[in-house]
Amino acid sequence: MDQNPKQNNELKRGLQNRHIQLIALGGAIGTGLFLGIGKAAILAGPSVILGYALAGIIAFFIMRQLGEMVVEEPVSGSFSFFANKYLGSFAGYASGWNYWVLYILVSMAELTAIGVYVQFWWPEIPLWTSSLFFFFIINGLNLASVKVYGEAEFWFSIVKVAAIIAMILFGSYLLISGTGSPQSSISNLYNDGGFFPKGWLSQSSNGTYEGLLAAIALIMFSFGGLELVGITAAEAENPEKNIPKATNQVIYRILIFYVGALIVLFSLSPWQQITADTSPFVTVFDSLKSFQFTLFGKTIYATSLIANVLNLIVLTAALSVYNSSVYSNSRMLYGLASQGNAPKFLNKLSKNHVPVNAILVSALFAAICVVINKIMPQDALEILMSLVVSSLIINWVMITVTHFYFKKDKVRRHVKTKFPSFLFPISNYICILFLVAVLVIMWITGMKVPVELIPIWMVLLYLSYLLVKRNKSKQ
Repeated sequence: MDQNPKQNNELKRGLQNRHIQLIALGGAIGTGLFLGIGKAAILAGPSVILGYALAGIIAFFIMRQLGEMVVEEPVSGSFSFFANKYLGSFAGYASGWNYWVLYILVSMAELTAIGVYVQFWWPEIPLWTSSLFFFFIINGLNLASVKVYGEAEFWFSIVKVAAIIAMILFGSYLLISGTGSPQSSISNLYNDGGFFPKGWLSQSSNGTYEGLLAAIALIMFSFGGLELVGITAAEAENPEKNIPKATNQVIYRILIFYVGALIVLFSLSPWQQITADTSPFVTVFDSLKSFQFTLFGKTIYATSLIANVLNLIVLTAALSVYNSSVYSNSRMLYGLASQGNAPKFLNKLSKNHVPVNAILVSALFAAICVVINKIMPQDALEILMSLVVSSLIINWVMITVTHFYFKKDKVRRHVKTKFPSFLFPISNYICILFLVAVLVIMWITGMKVPVELIPIWMVLLYLSYLLVKRNKSKQ
């Protein structure tokens, strides 16, 4: 006999340990690492390495807090479910819809980036054509089954991780063997002004701010995506074992990748030579220009491969982020529908236990964003992306505040959780203070729009919540 109706209306646990490990790892390894490090490096110099280490610790605290909740109750909706249960219905509503809008905007950016990367090889292909092609491919993978999504993300992440490891190893070889440029030396980490060449926070002659604190906002957002581990809990095989394993292992791996890549980057060339577009991969591959090898009787010059390899890596990173955005958005909508905070038709599962309507609705809005991205002026696009910054801060604060009340409830009822977070409640206070400090620094250093958008966005969420609540009361 078939599964009972209740089982047929539940998400299927199809994500194995290797899927969870690579989903967790790949969630925070995207274009921020491959292309975005240069901007932070200009602001802070070598001290940006310390910034990534500190931000990694905060991200780890938040991961452990979320991990404790999802191991105890591995349900769909993740932090939205917990906010709804422990902080109230508006908190659950705001947390879930904030996260959904965040990753719709991320989807828009990644789909656009995918089109740009494809044009590198085939400039004659219109931007919208390749974006639309991969739009259908990635959504098709997610509609198939959760295992297909997990398998795709596994291999996307393998490519990213392999590229980072190869870069760190080869960069280290260039330094140790002395075969890099004449300027390559570990002393670049402390020469030319020391490890803190621009201090903690200072104002330059042109009025802009620089220093480690000025770079901290850019650094922190590189770790966005780690919360994806919590989203997978309802579909993870043996979540009590696999979620803690992924949570504990991912942080030191990410710190090795980020901190390791940065040490190699700053050692291979003086930090003053770093530009906004500098990537550790560009720097390392630049050292390969003199290399050549023979393949099938033909001499291949490394110079001709550098740009193609880089483009393949960043294309894979963009596909990975969009793949995870489709997955996380659909599961968040499914969770919101289960709470009664989204239309009930979003609760529908396919025969493969995939929230088909939630995927299709998210895809529709992502597709609209692609169209908007083509016709919208640049200033308006920047405002939209500022909303991403605001949404990330709201998301992290909501997780750590929710965990505080979750923990208080368990302590009051004398429940010993299976995967306790570190240093409760001290780590919660540290995370909140750190995130508030990031907002203050953003305000001081001129990034006022994202900070100003937060109260406006919360008011909009509250008004929509009242409207939904009013409609529900009429039914």
